[in-house]
Amino acid sequence: MQQDEMIGTTLGNYRIRAPLGQGGMARVYRAYQENLDREVAIKVLPPWYAADRNFVDRFNLEARLVARLSHPNIVTVHDASEQNGHLYIVMQLVDGGTLKHRIDQLHTQGQSMDPAEATPIFAQLADALTYAHDQGIIHRDIKPVNVLMDRARRPILSDFGIAKVLASTNDNLTRPGTGVGTPEYMSPEQCQGGPVDGRADIYALGIMLFEALTGRLPFQGDNYPALAHSHIYEQPPRPTLLNSRINSYFEAVILTALKKSPSERYQRASDMADALESALTQSQQAILPPPTSIGPYLQQDSTPYLGQIPHTPFDTKDSGKHLSYSPAPMLYACTNCQFLNRAQMRFCTRCGFPLNQCRICGTHNPVGNRFCTKCGQSLVV
Repeated sequence: MQQDEMIGTTLGNYRIRAPLGQGGMARVYRAYQENLDREVAIKVLPPWYAADRNFVDRFNLEARLVARLSHPNIVTVHDASEQNGHLYIVMQLVDGGTLKHRIDQLHTQGQSMDPAEATPIFAQLADALTYAHDQGIIHRDIKPVNVLMDRARRPILSDFGIAKVLASTNDNLTRPGTGVGTPEYMSPEQCQGGPVDGRADIYALGIMLFEALTGRLPFQGDNYPALAHSHIYEQPPRPTLLNSRINSYFEAVILTALKKSPSERYQRASDMADALESALTQSQQAILPPPTSIGPYLQQDSTPYLGQIPHTPFDTKDSGKHLSYSPAPMLYACTNCQFLNRAQMRFCTRCGFPLNQCRICGTHNPVGNRFCTKCGQSLVV
């Protein structure tokens, strides 16, 4: 086996010790920072990137922006520089593998990820994306290999900002007419070379969730044009048909994230996290009676029920003796499918329909809100 020429060399204050991984655009190494006596990860880009001075300037600017991000689910950037024709980024060392490793491990066992395992992972990733988007930073290349896992199974997003620099560099570093990304996870708007915002990251997160829970990607193809065509025009298969452990609640989350139009997806990653956690809660709780059997609690015009479904005041294990109890939380009926949702939900956990969209500014509000959180307009008709 050919020896990696970088092993044993020094970049800045960092002595490279061993390879950690190989990506499409860079190699990642384990390195030692002697002055602080710590191990770090160092991502080294090929020399031809450093030959483009405009790229170097954009790279350094983006590295400074990403270094300001401080979130438990975003990898910490310690340093970024250039030496001997090599651009490099120094990051915290996360040595628990990647989400791809976990998905591949399950695949070799003929399994897919259980929703109970996937929910906290993807909810944390959504929280990290919400934070980054609020700082004006879009990832653009969400995929399992860019999700590092620490030994406590905490997911940590890496490679923020690099895709943005690549997207704006010379055409010979990317596909003409398209944005930078990995074809299997690219949003329709990326495939079409259109404007990209945080909702492209939400789409990619939906692709990853589909893959984790079903064991396969929603769209498959041998080349970029075939995959791009699928993302733009084809509907994904229903996850419930691929894995019987996925119920309609999780299916609704996935399919909402994978809407072709960005305006029909979750508008914030935190909305997707809320829906995902609610889906897990709903699937673990006893099944509520169907809407037709809750007639007294639904108004005839299908508007949200603004009261509470009472709990029984009897405990069957205590011979029918009256006991004190806490009132049930308010539930609101979806105007599309009549499913009862909790007050903080913005999208129906069964069908993904917006529950309380402001007619003035279009903001998706929690269904229990009486006034829009953005413009203050009354939401009560």
